[in-house]
Amino acid sequence: MSDAGDLDQLLTLSARAGRDPLLTQASSGNTSIKLNGTLWIKASGTWLANAADGAALVPVALNDLRTRLRNATEFTGAGAWVNGRYRRASVETAMHAILPHRVVIHVHSINTLAWAVRCDGPARLRERLEGLNWTWVPYVPSGLPLARAIELAISEQPGTRIFVLANHGLVVCGASCEEAEKVLQEVEMRVQSPIRPNPSPPCEASLRPLVDDTWRLPDFPALHQFGTDPVSSRIAVRGTLFPCQAIFLGNSAFRILENLGILVSRHFTASQQCVLNGLFEVVRRIPEDAPIRYLTDAEVADLLTEDAHNYHLSTENNAPPELQRLNRTAEPISEIATR
Repeated sequence: MSDAGDLDQLLTLSARAGRDPLLTQASSGNTSIKLNGTLWIKASGTWLANAADGAALVPVALNDLRTRLRNATEFTGAGAWVNGRYRRASVETAMHAILPHRVVIHVHSINTLAWAVRCDGPARLRERLEGLNWTWVPYVPSGLPLARAIELAISEQPGTRIFVLANHGLVVCGASCEEAEKVLQEVEMRVQSPIRPNPSPPCEASLRPLVDDTWRLPDFPALHQFGTDPVSSRIAVRGTLFPCQAIFLGNSAFRILENLGILVSRHFTASQQCVLNGLFEVVRRIPEDAPIRYLTDAEVADLLTEDAHNYHLSTENNAPPELQRLNRTAEPISEIATR
């Protein structure tokens, strides 16, 4: 197959993963392929769902990048001109470059995250992933620290092509797009967890008087389970489970009202809706007695940088056209964001 054919396959795979809210939320996740000395990787802040638009991938000289990484104490990123516009490569470019595999898929899989935020995640996944070349990677920040952790994992377990990233997500690898996607599908099938039902309906009549210039009702009524289910409420209010939660939602995007439901910010955006939906799906897959590992205050503080702010803005700017329109008009977006 030609390089163009390989790139088309990666774009198709990327768009398919990007349209699945159980795999990616907003601009989360990234994909790459190594072709003739070039690493083609998703551009920072772009949505995998938009991959077919032709400007989703950034070409980076692989040998030069790996040389920089071998000598680096920190990594400031990479980029290239694409269709007349300079695009920064994904923050996870270092990880993709370190991995020896030809095709790499990194997603914020909801089913994986429900295990990856648990203290007993490695032990509980051992049986589910038996027979697969997988490893658990303790939480480290994205960028060079994660690349170094992946490099260490490979040195300890050569041949690994599945990486469960604590409090972060999933990385799968393969020699081709088809092979990598089959690995992803196998992992997804094995790590599925039961969904906790909502024990009681929301009380929107009691919530409406609280709607004002700051707060409004969510577009997705199921999100009220954050408030009406004591287990979901307790899990959600005790801390931050994964980086996108801190970057996109912070402490002011939504309010949980015990026994009633939730309110969201009047200025709630497309990307925030996608991330909140993702948080909801993770939380309702965590059993009541599960030991949870939240990000520490220091880890959360390290996430809230100017780069993260710019990434959030880029995510909004690169949202699919229908979601950009909904950002401007504040029309309901949950059906689009979750389908």
